[in-house]
Amino acid sequence: MSLTGGNRNDVTQLLPLLDKIPTVAGVVGRPRRRPAMLFADRGYDHDKYRRLLRKRGIRPAIAERGQPHGSSLGIFRWVVERTISWLHGFRRLRIRWERRDDIHEAFLGLAVCLITYRHIQRFR
Repeated sequence: MSLTGGNRNDVTQLLPLLDKIPTVAGVVGRPRRRPAMLFADRGYDHDKYRRLLRKRGIRPAIAERGQPHGSSLGIFRWVVERTISWLHGFRRLRIRWERRDDIHEAFLGLAVCLITYRHIQRFR
């Protein structure tokens, strides 16, 4: 997880966020360090970032600017938008009141735990 100011452009945090991905266990053999594919919206549409992702062995699936909608990225994007909506259900996360980063991250962690618990309870 990475915490930055609200006025920072998201694309500046793309590569540092990819570097922080932990190993993915599960399949026998060497664990994966990187995702096979990265889905992103039009804000990330730049040849520089496509090139850097390919250099890392990640296939970019980035919507192109100026093209009509219907790139089929919406079926993946709604999961992210829904999760952000769930986080906004917690008043302390909707507007950041805490000055200290560690307190804000603690509330974020608690919210994720509560969301996960509620999700698990639905399937019992």
